[in-house]
Amino acid sequence: MITNILEELLNVGIALSGEHDLDKLLDMILMEAQRLTNADGGSIYLAEGDKLIFKVSRNNTFFKRWGEAKTRQMFKSFEMPITKKSMSGYVALTGKPLNISNVHCIPENLECSYDPSFDKKNEYNTVSMLVIPMLDRENNVIGILQLINSMDADKVVPFTDDHLKITSSFSSQASVAIQNAKLTKDLKNAQLETIFRLSAAAGYRDKETANHIKRVSSYCRLMAKKAGLDSEKAELLFWASPMHDIGKLGVPDAILLKPGILTPEERKEMEKHSLIGALILKDSKEAVIVMSRIAALTHHEKWDGTGYPLGLKGTDIPIEGRIVAIADVFDALSSKRCYKDAFPEEKVLAIMKDSRGKHFDPDLLDAFLCAMDEVRAIKAEYEDKEEDFDKFSDIKNVDAASLLK
Repeated sequence: MITNILEELLNVGIALSGEHDLDKLLDMILMEAQRLTNADGGSIYLAEGDKLIFKVSRNNTFFKRWGEAKTRQMFKSFEMPITKKSMSGYVALTGKPLNISNVHCIPENLECSYDPSFDKKNEYNTVSMLVIPMLDRENNVIGILQLINSMDADKVVPFTDDHLKITSSFSSQASVAIQNAKLTKDLKNAQLETIFRLSAAAGYRDKETANHIKRVSSYCRLMAKKAGLDSEKAELLFWASPMHDIGKLGVPDAILLKPGILTPEERKEMEKHSLIGALILKDSKEAVIVMSRIAALTHHEKWDGTGYPLGLKGTDIPIEGRIVAIADVFDALSSKRCYKDAFPEEKVLAIMKDSRGKHFDPDLLDAFLCAMDEVRAIKAEYEDKEEDFDKFSDIKNVDAASLLK
């Protein structure tokens, strides 16, 4: 029996170590903890400072009642202070597990209590509860694993001492996996922030604002989801799309900053920015850079084949380029530039609709136009301010020493 448990824990540990996406990892940890203890439900909280952040929940009763997708939508992330008032807070502060056979009859010597509001709201009856601290190598609490209602057939029973031992051992493995996943996430965020800042550098040259990049990337993610791309690819496009104009770094100032209409020769030079961008981003195997290269190269292609630099037509244009084209043009028309005021929305939409099937993929444009409430919310969130149009106007007053901090 013991050998079987050890072998099972080893297999679980190997599985956890292979998952580096934090959200997927937490869901896997909770699912395995449920299986090992026959728990009906459970939650995981991560500790951040003096707060616990609710990250994931699973509940078999709710999955049967509402379906898994709806259940997950209902339980959004929230924060709670770490105090001994709640069971999770108590375990976070003491670093000691709790095994409560009946939450409605908690021993008087415990300082924590059970809040029945969740049960009342969702017509559920929590009875037994097992709360385990997840500790790092220095025995600091990094999270809390909370399991509810161990089941024996259809009957709720207390969690056993074996359940406590198994989950305590399991939580040690889970803690290592969580820390590794967090490190992976931090490295990814650093990489993505570098991409954003490099994209902003290109914007500094032609007086486009950082908010332009944020709006375009948000429009792209929105469109990708509306077009049916999976959430991972939509998120990747969110981070890749800011690099679409990185090639402007290679365009001469005399052309890039020219206030008037470009001559045909100057226009040809300007159009090279798509190719320059692709050359800057070539030869990378990183998914976000690969997608950035495609977006940079193809965001000026047109549905009818009259775009540049390749003259691609219809669905021969990669979907990344088709999406960025709509987002970029919409933002250019609807936003103020140093050389023009923002067009009224009615005029912007008329121009976009007139370009349906000519400049833009008709299906993608329709999806974008059907999401105008969400588009307006993005536009309002990242609205430009007057000072955004000259980033270095106040550089003489900058405290250079403060940049060392």
